[in-house]
Amino acid sequence: MGASQSSSPLEEHRSIHEFTVKDYRGKDVNLGIYKGKVLLVVNVASKCSFTGTNYSQLTQLYNKHKNKDFEILAFPCNQFLYQEPGTSQATKEYACTRYNAEYPIFQKVRVNGPDTAPVYKFLKASKTGFLGSRIKWNFTKFLVDKEGKVIDRFATTTTPLSIEARIVEALEQK
Repeated sequence: MGASQSSSPLEEHRSIHEFTVKDYRGKDVNLGIYKGKVLLVVNVASKCSFTGTNYSQLTQLYNKHKNKDFEILAFPCNQFLYQEPGTSQATKEYACTRYNAEYPIFQKVRVNGPDTAPVYKFLKASKTGFLGSRIKWNFTKFLVDKEGKVIDRFATTTTPLSIEARIVEALEQK
Protein backbone atom coordinates (compact mmCIF):
# COMPACT_ATOMS: atom_id res chain seq x y z
CA MET A 1 0.00 0.00 0.00
CA GLY A 2 1.78 3.12 -1.23
CA ALA A 3 1.19 6.78 -0.57
CA SER A 4 -0.40 7.10 -3.99
CA GLN A 5 -3.34 5.01 -2.77
CA SER A 6 -4.10 7.27 0.17
CA SER A 7 -6.70 9.94 -0.24
CA SER A 8 -6.58 13.41 1.25
CA PRO A 9 -8.83 16.42 0.70
CA LEU A 10 -6.14 17.85 -1.58
CA GLU A 11 -6.04 14.71 -3.73
CA GLU A 12 -9.82 14.41 -3.91
CA HIS A 13 -10.36 18.08 -4.73
CA ARG A 14 -7.87 20.15 -6.64
CA SER A 15 -9.96 23.32 -6.69
CA ILE A 16 -12.53 25.13 -4.57
CA HIS A 17 -14.62 25.20 -7.74
CA GLU A 18 -15.39 21.48 -7.27
CA PHE A 19 -17.53 22.12 -4.17
CA THR A 20 -21.22 22.78 -3.74
CA VAL A 21 -22.25 24.68 -0.62
CA LYS A 22 -25.55 26.02 0.69
CA ASP A 23 -26.49 29.69 0.56
CA TYR A 24 -28.07 31.39 3.57
CA ARG A 25 -31.50 30.11 2.47
CA GLY A 26 -30.27 26.51 2.21
CA LYS A 27 -30.12 26.41 -1.61
CA ASP A 28 -27.20 24.67 -3.34
CA VAL A 29 -24.50 26.88 -4.85
CA ASN A 30 -21.88 25.29 -7.10
CA LEU A 31 -18.65 27.17 -6.42
CA GLY A 32 -17.71 26.54 -10.05
CA ILE A 33 -19.61 29.76 -10.80
CA TYR A 34 -16.59 31.60 -9.38
CA LYS A 35 -14.07 30.21 -11.90
CA GLY A 36 -11.89 33.05 -13.14
CA LYS A 37 -12.38 35.11 -9.97
CA VAL A 38 -10.08 35.71 -7.04
CA LEU A 39 -11.87 34.72 -3.84
CA LEU A 40 -11.47 35.72 -0.22
CA VAL A 41 -13.19 33.06 1.90
CA VAL A 42 -13.93 34.12 5.48
CA ASN A 43 -15.59 32.51 8.50
CA VAL A 44 -17.68 35.33 9.97
CA ALA A 45 -19.41 36.04 13.28
CA SER A 46 -21.61 38.95 14.32
CA LYS A 47 -20.79 39.07 18.05
CA CYS A 48 -16.98 38.97 17.94
CA SER A 49 -14.63 41.77 18.97
CA PHE A 50 -13.19 41.58 15.42
CA THR A 51 -16.61 41.94 13.73
CA GLY A 52 -16.70 45.70 13.17
CA THR A 53 -13.25 46.05 11.64
CA ASN A 54 -13.54 42.93 9.50
CA TYR A 55 -17.03 43.52 8.12
CA SER A 56 -16.31 47.22 7.46
CA GLN A 57 -13.06 46.46 5.65
CA LEU A 58 -14.50 43.48 3.76
CA THR A 59 -17.20 45.81 2.41
CA GLN A 60 -14.54 48.39 1.41
CA LEU A 61 -12.45 45.72 -0.37
CA TYR A 62 -15.48 44.28 -2.11
CA ASN A 63 -16.75 47.64 -3.33
CA LYS A 64 -13.31 48.56 -4.65
CA HIS A 65 -12.57 45.29 -6.48
CA LYS A 66 -15.90 43.59 -7.26
CA ASN A 67 -15.76 44.72 -10.88
CA LYS A 68 -12.27 43.24 -11.27
CA ASP A 69 -13.15 39.54 -10.87
CA PHE A 70 -13.01 39.58 -7.07
CA GLU A 71 -15.52 37.94 -4.74
CA ILE A 72 -15.80 37.49 -0.99
CA LEU A 73 -17.46 34.32 0.27
CA ALA A 74 -18.64 34.66 3.88
CA PHE A 75 -19.45 31.57 5.94
CA PRO A 76 -21.06 32.22 9.33
CA CYS A 77 -19.62 30.05 12.09
CA ASN A 78 -20.76 29.65 15.71
CA GLN A 79 -17.84 27.52 16.94
CA PHE A 80 -15.89 30.23 18.74
CA LEU A 81 -17.61 31.22 22.01
CA TYR A 82 -20.99 31.01 20.23
CA GLN A 83 -20.43 34.39 18.56
CA GLU A 84 -22.79 33.66 15.65
CA PRO A 85 -25.86 32.37 17.49
CA GLY A 86 -28.55 33.35 14.99
CA THR A 87 -29.70 31.73 11.78
CA SER A 88 -27.86 32.09 8.49
CA GLN A 89 -30.67 34.43 7.40
CA ALA A 90 -30.09 36.60 10.50
CA THR A 91 -26.38 36.78 9.70
CA LYS A 92 -27.13 37.87 6.14
CA GLU A 93 -29.55 40.58 7.34
CA TYR A 94 -27.05 41.80 9.96
CA ALA A 95 -24.14 42.01 7.51
CA CYS A 96 -26.21 43.65 4.78
CA THR A 97 -27.99 46.13 7.04
CA ARG A 98 -25.19 47.11 9.40
CA TYR A 99 -22.18 46.80 7.05
CA ASN A 100 -23.72 47.11 3.57
CA ALA A 101 -22.35 43.69 2.61
CA GLU A 102 -23.20 42.86 -1.00
CA TYR A 103 -21.08 39.71 -1.24
CA PRO A 104 -22.57 36.24 -0.76
CA ILE A 105 -23.22 34.99 2.75
CA PHE A 106 -23.68 31.25 2.96
CA GLN A 107 -25.23 28.84 5.40
CA LYS A 108 -23.64 28.52 8.83
CA VAL A 109 -20.82 25.95 8.85
CA ARG A 110 -18.42 24.24 11.19
CA VAL A 111 -14.76 24.93 10.40
CA ASN A 112 -13.15 22.55 12.93
CA GLY A 113 -13.89 19.10 14.30
CA PRO A 114 -15.57 16.01 12.91
CA ASP A 115 -18.40 17.97 11.27
CA THR A 116 -16.14 20.40 9.40
CA ALA A 117 -17.72 21.53 6.13
CA PRO A 118 -15.98 19.83 3.18
CA VAL A 119 -14.99 23.17 1.63
CA TYR A 120 -13.24 24.09 4.89
CA LYS A 121 -11.45 20.72 5.00
CA PHE A 122 -10.10 21.60 1.57
CA LEU A 123 -9.12 25.16 2.55
CA LYS A 124 -7.36 24.06 5.75
CA ALA A 125 -5.53 21.18 4.03
CA SER A 126 -4.34 23.60 1.34
CA LYS A 127 -2.85 26.17 3.75
CA THR A 128 -2.10 25.43 7.36
CA GLY A 129 -1.85 28.15 9.96
CA PHE A 130 -0.51 28.77 13.46
CA LEU A 131 -2.44 25.80 14.88
CA GLY A 132 -1.69 23.51 11.94
CA SER A 133 -4.81 22.99 9.88
CA ARG A 134 -7.13 24.01 12.73
CA ILE A 135 -8.80 27.43 12.49
CA LYS A 136 -8.04 29.47 15.57
CA TRP A 137 -10.88 32.02 15.56
CA ASN A 138 -13.50 33.95 13.60
CA PHE A 139 -12.45 35.92 10.51
CA THR A 140 -9.71 33.58 9.33
CA LYS A 141 -9.26 34.46 5.66
CA PHE A 142 -8.25 32.25 2.73
CA LEU A 143 -7.16 33.84 -0.55
CA VAL A 144 -8.01 31.68 -3.56
CA ASP A 145 -6.69 32.29 -7.08
CA LYS A 146 -8.71 32.33 -10.31
CA GLU A 147 -8.13 28.58 -10.80
CA GLY A 148 -9.56 27.78 -7.37
CA LYS A 149 -6.25 27.08 -5.60
CA VAL A 150 -5.63 28.43 -2.09
CA ILE A 151 -2.65 30.78 -2.30
CA ASP A 152 -2.66 32.34 1.16
CA ARG A 153 -4.16 32.16 4.63
CA PHE A 154 -4.52 35.07 7.04
CA ALA A 155 -5.22 35.09 10.76
CA THR A 156 -8.09 36.85 12.49
CA THR A 157 -5.82 39.72 13.50
CA THR A 158 -4.81 40.39 9.89
CA THR A 159 -7.24 43.04 8.71
CA PRO A 160 -8.78 42.77 5.24
CA LEU A 161 -7.30 46.09 4.06
CA SER A 162 -3.81 44.99 5.11
CA ILE A 163 -3.95 42.19 2.52
CA GLU A 164 -5.26 44.33 -0.32
CA ALA A 165 -1.89 44.34 -2.12
CA ARG A 166 -1.88 40.53 -2.07
CA ILE A 167 -5.42 40.49 -3.50
CA VAL A 168 -4.44 42.93 -6.25
CA GLU A 169 -1.42 40.77 -7.07
CA ALA A 170 -3.70 37.73 -7.42
CA LEU A 171 -6.12 39.73 -9.59
CA GLU A 172 -3.28 40.71 -11.92
CA GLN A 173 -2.21 37.11 -12.54
CA LYS A 174 -3.20 35.77 -15.96
